[in-house]
Amino acid sequence: MQPFVYNGLPSRVVFGQGTLSRLSEELELLGCSRALVLSTPQQQQQAQEVLQQLGDKGIDVYAKAAMHTPVDITEDALERVKSLDVDCTVAIGGGSTIGLGKAIALRTGLPQVVIPTTYAGSEMTPILGETRDGEKTTQRTLDVLPETVIYDVDLTLTLPAGMSGTSGINAIAHAVEALYARDGNPVIALMAEEGIAALGRSLPVIANDLTNIEARADALYGAWLCGACLGSVGMSLHHKLCHTLGGSFNLPHAETHTIVLPYAVAYNAPAAPDAMARISRALGCEDAATGLYDLGRSVGAPSALSELGFSVEDVERATEIATRNPYWNPRDVEANGIRRLLSDAQSGHRPKMDGGGEQ
Repeated sequence: MQPFVYNGLPSRVVFGQGTLSRLSEELELLGCSRALVLSTPQQQQQAQEVLQQLGDKGIDVYAKAAMHTPVDITEDALERVKSLDVDCTVAIGGGSTIGLGKAIALRTGLPQVVIPTTYAGSEMTPILGETRDGEKTTQRTLDVLPETVIYDVDLTLTLPAGMSGTSGINAIAHAVEALYARDGNPVIALMAEEGIAALGRSLPVIANDLTNIEARADALYGAWLCGACLGSVGMSLHHKLCHTLGGSFNLPHAETHTIVLPYAVAYNAPAAPDAMARISRALGCEDAATGLYDLGRSVGAPSALSELGFSVEDVERATEIATRNPYWNPRDVEANGIRRLLSDAQSGHRPKMDGGGEQ
């Protein structure tokens, strides 16, 4: 066995059904009593219900969280934090809301409790991506890692089929890249394969039966594992591409990850055969890239970046940004290959080895 380094992340995880009822208790364990509840505008009502549940431990709701964590929104939220003398945040929602909580924590040191309602997995990572002036940058620091994550399966039962599928495949992307990460290790590889398998078997079931408790629990379990993988090891080409497309072209996060993932995997396949074997085994398919592509089709996810408003004319600029400061990747990041990869993702051709597409 090759030598390795494994770093465990110091997060407390509470998993099950009805676990939201333990929120006040978890705040007490953190020594907090003046919580600001965070959400997007779309989940403001849910945030208000959490605030009511907290009683005198809840101070207010801030419901302006937005995709890709714009810095101007963070700065606005900080004014609310300061004016209310907040001593912690409670984020309920997906990656947009969790990102805002992390951005506040980075600037204030305030503890965070996160209540995920999607399968994005960012609640388990010490990674923050922020957007300023049309470009998204990321950083990794334990300062943004939530102290407590409450997974309540009941909260995912109303997650629509489309968002269930795309946020679940977004989570799978974390585990996929963990399998060929430069700082990968056997423990993370086990978690990654198990996370991919859990989501791979549960997402098609959810697409046909939104209230299937067993599938919902399996998917949330898989999302936790995949998020923990991303939190423990580095990111590669797939995440660089998605950060480029999200930050510079304002494409939606989960849908972009879902579309790009099969093509990024096809690009890296020649340089990461062991990772490809694990992905294929987890999904029960012969080829990792096409297996991921087919999973997207089985849950009704969009298959082409063109469906999100990304045009053929955008490919060249995206290639330039993505290759300017590339993340470490098992295969060299070459402009011609990335251009072809993005072109195929734009059109939605079924992927094949080397990042190409076939009609």
